[in-house]
Amino acid sequence: MVTDPLPAVVVGGGQAGLAASFYLRRRGVEHLVLDAGDAPGGAWRHTWPSLRLFSPAAYSSLPGWRMPPTEGPDNPDAAHVIAYLAAYEQRYDLPVRRPVRVRSVTRQDGLFLLDTDHGTRRAHAVVGATGTWSRPFVPAVPGIADFRGVQLHSSRYAGPAPFAGRRVLVVGGANSGAQVAADLLPVAEVTWATLGPPRYLPDEVDGRELFRVASASLRGEGDGVGSLGDIVAVPPVRRARDAGELVATPMVARLTPDGAVAADETEHQLDAVVWCTGFRPELSWLAGLDVPRRAGRVVTDGGPTVPGVPGLFLLGYGDWCGAASATLIGVGQWARRVAEEVADHGAAAARA
Repeated sequence: MVTDPLPAVVVGGGQAGLAASFYLRRRGVEHLVLDAGDAPGGAWRHTWPSLRLFSPAAYSSLPGWRMPPTEGPDNPDAAHVIAYLAAYEQRYDLPVRRPVRVRSVTRQDGLFLLDTDHGTRRAHAVVGATGTWSRPFVPAVPGIADFRGVQLHSSRYAGPAPFAGRRVLVVGGANSGAQVAADLLPVAEVTWATLGPPRYLPDEVDGRELFRVASASLRGEGDGVGSLGDIVAVPPVRRARDAGELVATPMVARLTPDGAVAADETEHQLDAVVWCTGFRPELSWLAGLDVPRRAGRVVTDGGPTVPGVPGLFLLGYGDWCGAASATLIGVGQWARRVAEEVADHGAAAARA
């Protein structure tokens, strides 16, 4: 039997939601995880086939259980991560309910009311862990509506086969842009457009070092390694770069019906554009709450706590709600803090 109201509800069953559930269970906080997906794996179920983690399995783990190693020398691919997340749910018997979509959250008599497609839930605390994958961002480039070729965001990129023999513009100077461009180079004529020159981290740097840098930043320490937005030279990217094939060009000025016009006003014919331009947090379900915002983004305390909305926490959306919180290895420290604060919030509510 599920308590009503629940002490906590976690919205989202990807890596951040599972980490939160793990620590809530350890703290003895009754809760449910409501996941809109129809199977475990979160955003990892929607990545392209060649995508691999920046780190070995042992350095890509959620709290409590190390990710099993891969059979070969390569870092884990998405299928390996999905299998790990599914097994993680089962290992800790996490209370995930799916598919359940939370449509909105409001407040009533000091409680959160969650309107879902499976009825209404009431809770003393809500942990948002819906991530960003379902809200891809495409910039408002002039002429984008006129282009007659194929356009898709990296969230829908399923590999190079559909682009064989075609002229493809890949837009985006971060990791996804470099990886997709490198993935396409063997089969397509690729133009890689970036806002500035790509900045590669040293070749020996992988996710382990990025997590160390993020943790040092959290402690107020700095060592000049580079920002977490720099490109990790995973093997396919490194090979294409060193062969002189992966070469960035300045961002195009505009699209035309049949191509793009470069900054120097030269026009190039194109068959397709792949937008590797990132994501925005999926927080539309918070519209019913009066949450503090700055420049369109929900304000947090630098971690997962939302000031002015007692009992609301955001986990795993990016560094603005906790350094490295959007990574498998980095989300655990913030999930632990969320569980502690949820327990404290519940104790305070019980005393009131």
